[in-house]
Amino acid sequence: MNVHPKIVAAITAAVALYMQAHQQVVQEGAPPEVKRETPPAPAVTFSPWTLSGRQSMMDMRRMLQMRLVR
Repeated sequence: MNVHPKIVAAITAAVALYMQAHQQVVQEGAPPEVKRETPPAPAVTFSPWTLSGRQSMMDMRRMLQMRLVR
C-alpha cells in the first residue's frame, strides 16, 4: 500500500481541526436550543348550515323520544 505523506498530513490536520472545534463547543457549553414558533390555530368559522343541521337532528331525536313522530 502506497501512502503519500501529503494525504496523511491533510487527514491529520482535518482530524485535529475537528477535535479543536469540538473542544471549543464543550468548553462554551451546549448551544442554545432554537425555539420554533407554533403556527396559529385555525380560526373557527360560523356556518349556519352546520348549525341548522345539528339543530334539526336534535329536534328529531327529541320528537322520537317523546314518541310524537308516529
